[in-house]
Amino acid sequence: MDINEAEAVFAALAQPTRLKAFRTLLASHPNGLPAGEISSTCEVPHNTMSTHLSVLHRAGLVTVERDGRSMNYRADLRTFRELLRFLASDCCNGRPEICGDLARLIPEEVDDMDQNTHAPAFNVLFLCTQNSARSIMAEALLEKIGKGRFNAYSAGSAPAAQPMPEVIERLKALGHDVSNLRSKSWNEFTGPEAPRMDFVIALCDTLQGQVCPDFGNKAMTAAWPLPDPAKFTGTATERTTLLNELYAMIRRRLEAFTSLPFSSLDKIALGLRLDEIGDTARV
Repeated sequence: MDINEAEAVFAALAQPTRLKAFRTLLASHPNGLPAGEISSTCEVPHNTMSTHLSVLHRAGLVTVERDGRSMNYRADLRTFRELLRFLASDCCNGRPEICGDLARLIPEEVDDMDQNTHAPAFNVLFLCTQNSARSIMAEALLEKIGKGRFNAYSAGSAPAAQPMPEVIERLKALGHDVSNLRSKSWNEFTGPEAPRMDFVIALCDTLQGQVCPDFGNKAMTAAWPLPDPAKFTGTATERTTLLNELYAMIRRRLEAFTSLPFSSLDKIALGLRLDEIGDTARV
């Protein structure tokens, strides 16, 4: 966790109702609670509680899954422990007696059985024709928010020479490691030495009608069409605003994707969830 992520988590908790809701979820862990029960405990209207839970979810403090018509929420211990580790990482400027046992009590390896940390990570490949903007953003975002449960890759059918400089600069400004990001052909993921994909997600319409390579018979496919940054016009400030909006769109989809209860969904149900996430009207 870096300082910007820590600031976002603190901002989410710096409100009495949200702090009480998160403490309620911590107390019930590993079980989750429906939004209505959390609302009753915190003594606020259901629609108000839903807004607060959305803030906690965006900060990575809670996960959410649908159970019939209701939404169940569960504290995300991984983010909570990362925050504690961030606070104790410098060990009080070389004076461990000030921190006491705090640093020792935080495990080096986070073990949250509900996150199934010992299961192999899912491999996810994002496709776009030139692999220069949308798929690059998605790769960087999933690497950051996937928390070790997902391996992110990106590629294109006709890759550009390099990613769009504006995209790389925006990702840098948003705290992403861009050192390994590059535009590449989807053929890199078809050979016998290539990682086997669990999910292949197309982010642009132009891939429709093209014959995709064989990414393995276990790969699930989905289409999440998104605006093309190459078509953004206006001043530099206006283009930056559009890139920020695109970044937020991709992040919302990936937060919904990483929150899916993969172990409890069959292939058909999982495919429907992927289609729902890509439906612009729903997200």
